[in-house]
Amino acid sequence: MDVTDTNFEEEVLEKSKEKVVVVDFWAEWCAPCNMLAPVLDAAVKSYGEKAELVKVNVDEAPKTSNKYMIDAIPNVKLFKDGEVVTEFKGVVPEDTIKQHIEKALE
Repeated sequence: MDVTDTNFEEEVLEKSKEKVVVVDFWAEWCAPCNMLAPVLDAAVKSYGEKAELVKVNVDEAPKTSNKYMIDAIPNVKLFKDGEVVTEFKGVVPEDTIKQHIEKALE
């Protein structure tokens, strides 16, 4: 799901009260972002209803990107109960992504 400045609160902060919301801050021109996307998608899907992946295009959501101090992409933040509980930057293996999801689920 694509999230913008307009619907971030509803789609991320509110939903994170029910499940872990994995937010991928990315841009179309970012090659590492495009490399991470399928790995991130597979990792999150393996958790079924416990986790949901949303994407925030930093070029189209500058307010949200600034609020969460996105200074490099890909930048992934995991939200639970309306707060960032863990995060990582760059391209990482699926096992690392799953470790972050497990931490967020605790």
